[in-house]
Formats: sequence, C-alpha cells, structure tokens
Amino acid sequence: MENFLSGTKRIIFHKQKDIFSSALILSLMSLVARVFGILRFRVLTNFFDAKQIEILLASFRIPDFIFEVLITGILGATFIPLFIKYEKDRKKLYGNISSIINLIFLALLCFITVMVVAAPVIIPFIVPGYTAAETARVIFLSRLLLLTQLPFLVMGYVLSGMAQANKIFVVTTIAQVLYGLGSIIGTYVFSPTFGELGPVIGVVLGAGLFFLIQLPTVLVIDFHYIPTIRHLRALKEFARLFIPRVLTVIMGQVDLTVDLALSTLLVRGSYAAFFFAQRLGFVPVSFFGLAYGQASLPFFSDLYRDNKLAELRKLFVNSLLQLIFFNTPVAFFLIFARTPIVRIFFGGPKFTFESTSLTALTLSYFALSIPIHTIFYLLVRSFYATRDTKTPFLISVFSSIINISLSIFYVFILKNNVAFLAFAFSTAITINVSLLLFFFYKKIGGFDIYKLIRNSIKILICAFLAAVISYPLMKLLDLLILDTSRTINVFLLVATIGSVYFLIYLFFAWIFTVEEVYILGRLLITVRKIRRKIVEVYTDVG
Repeated sequence: MENFLSGTKRIIFHKQKDIFSSALILSLMSLVARVFGILRFRVLTNFFDAKQIEILLASFRIPDFIFEVLITGILGATFIPLFIKYEKDRKKLYGNISSIINLIFLALLCFITVMVVAAPVIIPFIVPGYTAAETARVIFLSRLLLLTQLPFLVMGYVLSGMAQANKIFVVTTIAQVLYGLGSIIGTYVFSPTFGELGPVIGVVLGAGLFFLIQLPTVLVIDFHYIPTIRHLRALKEFARLFIPRVLTVIMGQVDLTVDLALSTLLVRGSYAAFFFAQRLGFVPVSFFGLAYGQASLPFFSDLYRDNKLAELRKLFVNSLLQLIFFNTPVAFFLIFARTPIVRIFFGGPKFTFESTSLTALTLSYFALSIPIHTIFYLLVRSFYATRDTKTPFLISVFSSIINISLSIFYVFILKNNVAFLAFAFSTAITINVSLLLFFFYKKIGGFDIYKLIRNSIKILICAFLAAVISYPLMKLLDLLILDTSRTINVFLLVATIGSVYFLIYLFFAWIFTVEEVYILGRLLITVRKIRRKIVEVYTDVG
C-alpha cells in the first residue's frame, strides 16, 4: 500500500520537461474541470428557473471580482516569474515568497471585511433591474460566499501558483476537478432541502476540497513558510509587477459587472443566457488557450531570462499557430451547431425554449472571437515572462472602453437583446489581441509574421469549408433521421456531426498542407509517453 501511494505521488507531483506536455496535461485536466463546471450549471436548471438562476449568478459577482483581482491579477502575473527568479537561493525564496503570500492574505482579509459591510450599498448598483426582495437575496448570498468559499479558493490558488512555478501541473488540475465535483454533489444533495443555499453549500464544499488536495505541494517542493511580511525589496518588485496587472484585471471585471447591470435591465433570463453562453464558449478557450498560457509562462520566463530570444520567437509563433489550429474549427462548430449544443448542456426541465434560443444566439456571437480569445492568454503571459505588465494593462483599458461603449450603444440606443453584449466582447477582444501582437512584435525584435498570417488563413479556409459541408448534413439528420425532441438523440446528433466535421477539417488541413496538422502525431506520442510513465510507476509498485 505504501508503494502504491508513493507511485501515485510520483504521478501527481511529476515535473514536466517541455511546454507541450505541460500544456497537454493542463488542457486535458482543464477540460474535465470545465465540463464539471458546465454540469454544475446543468444541475441548476434541474432545480431552479431562469429568474432564480440569475439571482445565484449575480451573487457570485463580488466574490468573483475579488478572486480575480487577487489571483489572476496579483498572483498570476508575478508569482511564477518571481518564484523562478529566487528558486536558486532557497533562503531568499522562503522569505520573499512568504512575504508575498502574507500580503495576499492580508489583502484578502481587507477585501472581505469591506465588501461584507458595503454589500448593501454596492449591490443595488450592479443589479439595477432587480426588485428589493431579489436584491436583498443577492446581498445575503454574496456575503455568505465571501466568508466561506473565497478564502479556500484563494489559499488553493496560492498553492497552485507554487506548483506551477515548479512545473507541476497534474495536482492543480485534479484540484479543479474536485472543486467542480464537490459543487455538483453539494447542489444535488442540498438544493431540494435548502433551495438557493444548496449551490452555495456545494461550492464551499468544492473549494474546501480544492484547497486540501493541494496542501502536500508545500512538502513536495520543500517550501518553508514564514508567517511574516519582511523583505521590502522583493515586495517593491512584486508591487511594480502586479499593480498594472491588477488594474488590467479590474478593467475586465468592470466589463463583466457592466454586462450584469445591463442584462438586468433587459428581459428576465437575459443574464442567465449571457452567463451560460459565456461559460460554454470559454470551455475551448480554457482547454487550449488558458492551459497553454499557464504552461508557457515558466518556459518563456526561462528563455527570456537566459536571453535566448531566437528560441523565444520561434516557440511563440509555433504556439500561436497550434492554438489557432485547434480552436478555429471549434469556433465554427459552436456557431453552426449552437442550438443542439446548448440543449445538451443546459436543457434542464426549467430552462425554457426561449432561454435556450437566446443562449444559443449569444453563444454564436461569443464563438466569433474564440480563436482570438484563445491566443490572448498566451500573449498576455508572454508579456509577463518579460516582466512587462504595463503594456497589457494599457491595451486592456482601451479595449474595455470599447467593450463598455459598444454594450451601452447596443442596449440603450439600438435596443438589441443580450446577445449583442457578446458581440461587443468579441469586437473588443479582437482589437485587444491585435494591439498585443503589434507591441510584442516590437518588444522581442520581431517574429515570423508571414508564417503566422499564411498558416492562419489556411486554417480559416479549412474550417470554413468543413462547416459548409457539415451544416447541411446536420439539418438532414435532424429533420429525417433523429427525433431530437429527446436529449439522447440531440447528443447523438452533435457527436455524429462533430466527428464528421472535424475529420473533414483534418482532411482539408492535409490537402492545404497546414503544418500544424502534424502536431496530432506529436500529441499521440506525448499521450503514449504519459501512459507509459504511469504504467512504469505502478509496475514498479507491484
């Protein structure tokens, strides 16, 4: 038994040697985690109608705001580069990183205290379309989440940052899976008895599991925590890096908060449609882009630190094209198969046909920017690897202004529905990524822009041609063969057409000699290596 546990530990805390295997593990685990997240929302549609779901989702807005500022803003931008910088001097590492962690915990305490007190003042402004009773319910649930779920999540992500800085990715993604699983079980068990408190209990349970599963990371990487805030030099460097990034995250969170406020002024159920479509569209983005971005940061940081700019340029372009190759066909598929996809994931008994249609339309507008949104995370972390957080911040301010302005224009001037908030986002993120590419090109002394444009156009043509062939086939199956009034047949429709579509896409990629198609061979080799590693470990155990 001891040998079995030892083998399991070696797998979970195994250090990755290259960016591709790191991204693969993060992507696979992230996909599972995102699927659990989507399933959690599917469970909500079994117990609550669109109005109740909106109240629950609105209750997460302030806790999510704080979480993103502390983790995506402070921790995500600076923690890994600084951890790598000090890792060769263990004494400095313990002191500097402990001071940073303690600063994050202190900020968390301050944020929670202020927001719990100020919630009755702030929340009416972010849900202006809600009644007094609905607003009071949002205030209560928000306070509960701030005091219970948020601390576990922040502490868990601090441990995730330490693991990823050491190129350990499996344990962090397993933790995400447990978070989703705990949330689903909690919602199923407690919602029939406690109503809207059920999902809250579920996410608290999930957050606790997320934190506890990662605690052994501290022992594995041999990190000695020091409960003091000293090392002012490291804190100054930390602040210099995180302040622009925090402001960048704040701008993004302001965008989401404005979307919530505008949604509450539209037809009830609009925010639920917007939120569900956004989360569904984010699955491929996180599976490829976010995971690849997380995996790339320590590798890009190493190359930039060692002044290996030629290798950095080549790896950067290849990484962009790999992301575009995988996510462009996904975007087309989500556009032409949007309605059956939404029915599979959110077709609960209390989710009406009108809600399904609105969610599907909103999803298609989000899907327009999926390839662009995917490479956004790699681009931003490329800047972080060069210890530049100022440029992404300034660009994000500009794109946020565009997003908010377009959203207000669509809702108040053109009187459009909530789907146009997604269109505003797609427009803004496209402008954001274009500017990031331009400034990173200048920052690293250029890269092969011709190869990037040429291969991207090839990929776009292949995905379009595959969609043109697959869409009529989907309609034929829907009308003449499958009775899609039943969920199982909707699943068969999506699975069949999805398989046909992606095979056609790969065929066209081969015809047009898209270089990235050969990455699939490398993918299979890497999967075999991982499987072989697992087999070797447990064979040794036996």
